[in-house]
Amino acid sequence: MKKRAYSQPSLLKRFASKALSAGEQATAALYLLKWLVICLLVGVSAGSASAFFLVALDWVTDYREAHIGILWLLPLGGLAVGLLYHYYGQRAAKGNNLLLEEIQRPREVLPFRMAPLVLLGTLVTHLLGGSAGREGTAMQMGGSIADQFTRIFRLRPRDRKVLIISGISAGFASLFGTPLAGAVFGLEVFILGRLRYEALLPSFLAAVIADYTCLAWGVSHTHYAIPYVPEVTLAGIGYTLLLGAAFGLTGMFFAKSTLFFTSQFKAHIAWAPLRPLLGGTVIAAAVWAMGTTKYIGLGIPTILQSFEQAQPWYAAFVKVLLTAFTLGAGFKGGEVTPLFFTGATLGSALSVVVPLPIALLAGMGFVAVFSGATNTPLTCTIMATELFGAESSVYMALACVTAYLFSGHSGIYGAQVIGSPKFLFFGREKGRSLSAVASVRKKRKG
Repeated sequence: MKKRAYSQPSLLKRFASKALSAGEQATAALYLLKWLVICLLVGVSAGSASAFFLVALDWVTDYREAHIGILWLLPLGGLAVGLLYHYYGQRAAKGNNLLLEEIQRPREVLPFRMAPLVLLGTLVTHLLGGSAGREGTAMQMGGSIADQFTRIFRLRPRDRKVLIISGISAGFASLFGTPLAGAVFGLEVFILGRLRYEALLPSFLAAVIADYTCLAWGVSHTHYAIPYVPEVTLAGIGYTLLLGAAFGLTGMFFAKSTLFFTSQFKAHIAWAPLRPLLGGTVIAAAVWAMGTTKYIGLGIPTILQSFEQAQPWYAAFVKVLLTAFTLGAGFKGGEVTPLFFTGATLGSALSVVVPLPIALLAGMGFVAVFSGATNTPLTCTIMATELFGAESSVYMALACVTAYLFSGHSGIYGAQVIGSPKFLFFGREKGRSLSAVASVRKKRKG
């Protein structure tokens, strides 16, 4: 039935064939109308889902902080989520990588169950004290919700790719309140070094509508401020390039740490639901031993604090290890907000040796570590402009691009395909996924 749905000409396609004879502008107008209708549905759906998710996330975070003893239920919560995914998750268990694979090679409509499963799994992780983010949840909700319109509009595989990209953009934009960065993220994230221009209009439409919808529900986003940005000088550029390299290596460390713990759990614990049970036990004990909840959940208060006062040098690396262990054990959530935490605290800590304003350094780390770990330098540069203002854009752009280069062919999304290698020396890796590249390199070393 699914193949027949793809082969049948849709109503929109029949209109398009008639418009071709009327000239390019008529075709463009019909294209705009088609995607305006689709993106309105996608944007409202994804934006509403993000609004509910953000409200629920605030509630579970406040409840956890008020009842810290709930942390000891993390192993049982992990087991429950593990069992749910093991018996009912099916393809949805692949998470963000499934979205990227379907964009690259469309096969089957994403299961709608992906949205409620990842929503529930992420809320359990944050309620009980795991260290994770939220962008993965928004991406999966946006992508899976959007893909359900494939059958309704009888879209062909080419248009279905654009639809999933639009869903990802809508989820990201509405979650962080950055419509422009969200739109570019959907275009940039699935293939390293290239953009899919035929998805420009749908991606921007869906992102803007989703962001507006989330705000219309009365949900606000975190605001960051960089009160002073010094004039761009040769010394400032030099420091920024050095910092960008450090942030890129940190992003690579984050990605490799997550991959390491994931592989270790899979290698030593065959039954998947048991992994978060044991992992949750270790996390609960570690947080109890540290005597602070600073490194669990999203860590937004610490991120905000990083813009005002220097953080300890070890804060970034504790967050990396705790998040990588949480996700590696099988808990659900995202990586982006922990990447923000890692970068902001690292930049803040470096303010004691780098003669640049602490808020500027925290902001640079905030977006540059994200750039290195996700291979999305354009997204991160635009996000910096939306979050911090245009005054810091030169510093932010240089840091993001440098971080992108120094993170190499690694990243938190293993299904990301190398469309344009970062260096000609690695030209042989073009067309391969990051996970395939990592596997080949591991065999060579072995």
